[in-house]
Amino acid sequence: MKQFASFLFIFTLSIACRVTAEEVALAGAETGKWTMDYDAALKLANEKQLPLLLNFTGSDWCGWCKLMDKNVFAGEAWKTFAKDNAVLVTLDFPRDPLKVPQDYLARNRELQKKFGVQGYPTYVVLDSDGETVLGQLGAGQDKTPESFVTEFKNTARFSAASIKAYSEANPDKAAAFKAAIEDKKKVEAELRAWIGTRPEQNEANNKIFSDFKKRMEAAAEKLDEFQ
Repeated sequence: MKQFASFLFIFTLSIACRVTAEEVALAGAETGKWTMDYDAALKLANEKQLPLLLNFTGSDWCGWCKLMDKNVFAGEAWKTFAKDNAVLVTLDFPRDPLKVPQDYLARNRELQKKFGVQGYPTYVVLDSDGETVLGQLGAGQDKTPESFVTEFKNTARFSAASIKAYSEANPDKAAAFKAAIEDKKKVEAELRAWIGTRPEQNEANNKIFSDFKKRMEAAAEKLDEFQ
């Protein structure tokens, strides 16, 4: 019964969520506007020193993607924030291949592999260099434009430009702030490496994972001191 209810919910989303965030440009890039032109977006992000939000989506079949378009990206609070603070890229994997320019199809698959995307929607936040992954966000039934703005801000605050701005405004805390960021990155890298070994689910490995979780929480708490 529970599985049927979940299926019914997703099916309902795919039928009901007809509202999209906005028209997606096929060429060129503008801050706060969705585009499929990844190269133009990278250039713009570098020029403006802004983070990128990569939206890995299935625009014509993914119920959760449509829900986020309707509940989050169509909202004025998100649009107003993104206009001056983000470069937005749509990487679409539709059932209808004609929705995406032919030149982008193989490139989208390469980016999916590069960033380890395994489901839709997945939102990858990149620094302005187009290479440094600042974080990854997901969909949620209760997410709003305001809550997603907060999530994005909390992720993008680790961008090079944000770190520089904070350090210049708080020179007495700059060294400690950078050290806290490096500690967080170290724990995350160790966790990814450990997960990459495909550890078996047993008592010993459960304890290792629990220890990683505690270290991650401690690192996050330390960084919160600098907000």
